[in-house]
Amino acid sequence: MDDDKPGTLKRISSLAGTWLPLIVIIAGVIAMITPATFAGWSGAVPWLLSVIMLGMGMTLRGSDFAVVLRKPWAMGVGVLAQYVIMPCLALLISVVLRLDPVLATGMILVGAAPGGTSSNVMTFLAKGDTALSVAMTTVSTLLAPILTPLLVLLLAGRYLPVNPAGLFVSIVQVVLVPIVLGVLLRRFLPRLVDRIVDAMPLVSVLGITGVVMAVVAGSASKILTVGPLVVLAVVVHNVAGLALGYGAAKLTRLDVPSRRTVSIEVGLQNSGLAATLATVHFNPVAALPSAIFSVWHNISGSLLAGYWSRRPVPSALPTDETVPSPTR
Repeated sequence: MDDDKPGTLKRISSLAGTWLPLIVIIAGVIAMITPATFAGWSGAVPWLLSVIMLGMGMTLRGSDFAVVLRKPWAMGVGVLAQYVIMPCLALLISVVLRLDPVLATGMILVGAAPGGTSSNVMTFLAKGDTALSVAMTTVSTLLAPILTPLLVLLLAGRYLPVNPAGLFVSIVQVVLVPIVLGVLLRRFLPRLVDRIVDAMPLVSVLGITGVVMAVVAGSASKILTVGPLVVLAVVVHNVAGLALGYGAAKLTRLDVPSRRTVSIEVGLQNSGLAATLATVHFNPVAALPSAIFSVWHNISGSLLAGYWSRRPVPSALPTDETVPSPTR
């Protein structure tokens, strides 16, 4: 009986990850209908993200960083595209759609965030380079304490006052510290990690759902007036990021698996981090683009991965065939 528990838990976690978009949509609708029920959840948002990042840390291995040395060109192209394409797109879309300062800042926060935690699974399904995806997510996340505050200051400072030092401290607290703790747990308590790691995808789904419910409840009145416009902005941001990420990889002559990887890494953002920063440092309304992005990028990523999974990969190099954890 005990031997079946890990398998059952893993299947539940996988099922929750598969249905994440629907789960988040339902949760958002519930929060929209009864915002007062979840009005006090905003203080829990940083803690929810910290738990997700802890799970990411527990899945990391030394081999995940070896890709940096094996494929420095692909890594450099991907991370540079991540931190150039998405922030600039966010600013451009905000200007074209004439978003108000709070929403524009929220869009820029999403654009300046590192790679999303579901990108590794999407890359695997898309027959991309999974090892490169894991390394890109890790490196972009580790660079976030420096690059995210600087980009937000540079691009969003025209809209609202930005405290880069405060953003730096928040990112270190809710991202860097939990990841390091997760790595240390895997290093020194591997048996404990092996017993709980199968539950982390489910925990991540619950965490993302909680973040969305908190954000929707905090900006319910604003959603009624600007919801469709923000949805349009988020969809354009994500789709353009996927396309331009692939284009940047193709322009720099990366192979097809790496192009797919860079596309997904660029287009899928850590919207949980963006929502946390918006809630803590700006206004709950600024977290609205992040909440919508959490739903949409899982839908678009799944559709793109499904399409690519049916397309042959010419001259594919051997890639890591191990299914990555959705918590990464």
